[in-house]
Amino acid sequence: MRLVALCHTGLASRSRQEIIIAVLSTPLCARLSVRYPIVQAGMGIYRGLLTTPPLVAAVSNAGGMGCLGGSGLTPEELRDAIRAVRALTPHPFGVDLILPARLSTRDGTREEIRAEIRKDHPRHWAFVDALHERHGVPRLPIDLDLTWTPALTGAQTQVVLEERVPLFVVALGDPTELMPRARAVGTLVAGLVGSLGNLRRQIAAGVDLIVCQGAEAGGHVGTISTFPLLPQVVDAAGDIPVLAGGGIADGRGVAAALALGAQGVWCGTAFLFAEEAYLHPDHRAQIVDGRSEDFLATRIYTGKTARTFRNVIHAEWAATGLEPLGMPHQKVLLEDFLHSARQAGRLDLVSNPAGQVAGMLRDIRPAAAILRDLVTGAAATIGRLGGFAVEPSPSTNGDTQPC
Repeated sequence: MRLVALCHTGLASRSRQEIIIAVLSTPLCARLSVRYPIVQAGMGIYRGLLTTPPLVAAVSNAGGMGCLGGSGLTPEELRDAIRAVRALTPHPFGVDLILPARLSTRDGTREEIRAEIRKDHPRHWAFVDALHERHGVPRLPIDLDLTWTPALTGAQTQVVLEERVPLFVVALGDPTELMPRARAVGTLVAGLVGSLGNLRRQIAAGVDLIVCQGAEAGGHVGTISTFPLLPQVVDAAGDIPVLAGGGIADGRGVAAALALGAQGVWCGTAFLFAEEAYLHPDHRAQIVDGRSEDFLATRIYTGKTARTFRNVIHAEWAATGLEPLGMPHQKVLLEDFLHSARQAGRLDLVSNPAGQVAGMLRDIRPAAAILRDLVTGAAATIGRLGGFAVEPSPSTNGDTQPC
């Protein structure tokens, strides 16, 4: 982070904004064409977006990089969302998709997978039937035929590349096949990793960036926390730039990530507290009021380990002793119930992904204000450690200077 060099290059004669930019500038900023090395993590829910186009654009306009979470969208909805972002910002942004490398089936429609579960896993099917009865939730099955199989994820990937999105973030998957196509259209590809095994797969694929996400993050996670994982990933990644995610929600976390060798950060939960994020009021209240220990990692919702707010479904599943099915079978199993509960207004029964760092956050603010405080807080922390003053600005609703 060039602290010693910065201390001797006339910082006192620079403006506060110039000092902040100098302190936080990393090679990743030039690579992504952003002012600050902060990427808002893409997050999505079925049939909608947590990370809405207004949120993505607000982060990019404020000097970071916004990112759509597209896995909950049909290909047509994803294309519309990408174009909506472009209408709101001239700056770079990304799309995050889940492209699972390991699946319990690589084909089959939702109805075919339902039939397999009823036939081969009757106790699992009976559990969900009992949920409807116990909680008084009318059955309203999802009317989309595709789920997380290559038929859907391949079509989503095609949209991202056709739209020439600047950054494509791949979660849970192997991007080897899409790398030549991404290169051809000028799209950078980032691979999300939660272990060194994941990292080796991404390096072999030839990704441009690594997103190192610790287990305390929200959504799909591994088992290793950010602090022990990040320096190992940085060392093993060599010249590939690394973004750090998991437990980073203020300037101190940004500074810590940079000190451990990351060139930038990947922040999700912090931006769930943005006014522009789409959250039902009941789910927003859960993350605002929740303690860190209220956000649990479980396989019950998708078949892959994901961190969500603790609700009664966690306890009821645990009481059965059932082992979750693989993805996409487990996702199909629970998704009809979750969709029905959402339509019935029972958000208390619906999964609400968020990271443990939500326990230290309370205020709902504009995304630009969240980004500004990450930036100024990091610069102030680095300045204090380096022996020069960069005072954080008071919290307001004003925008950070755009890139």
